[in-house]
Amino acid sequence: MDDAMVQAICSVQQSGAQAALVSIIATRGSTPRKAGAKMLVYPDGRVIGTIGGGCAEAEVRLQALTALDENRSFTYKVLMTGETAANEGMACGGMMEVFVQVV
Repeated sequence: MDDAMVQAICSVQQSGAQAALVSIIATRGSTPRKAGAKMLVYPDGRVIGTIGGGCAEAEVRLQALTALDENRSFTYKVLMTGETAANEGMACGGMMEVFVQVV
């Protein structure tokens, strides 16, 4: 985890605010980022870091906002395969599993 991400998480915790830390925990096939990539999502939708960009990141960002609304952490799978991925312009062809953690 890079210094900017650590500082952002510490800032959230020190201020008593909330954010959702998204971490890629597993990948299969071709994905834009691999396990260990992180993104911090704030309640207003701002993000620090990336898990790969594009439609997959937008989908996970919405899941992170849901985690904040419901105050619960969970795992989520993003499929970047088949016709759906092609229709969305994804060229990856893989799957990634992320852990969405409310911090």
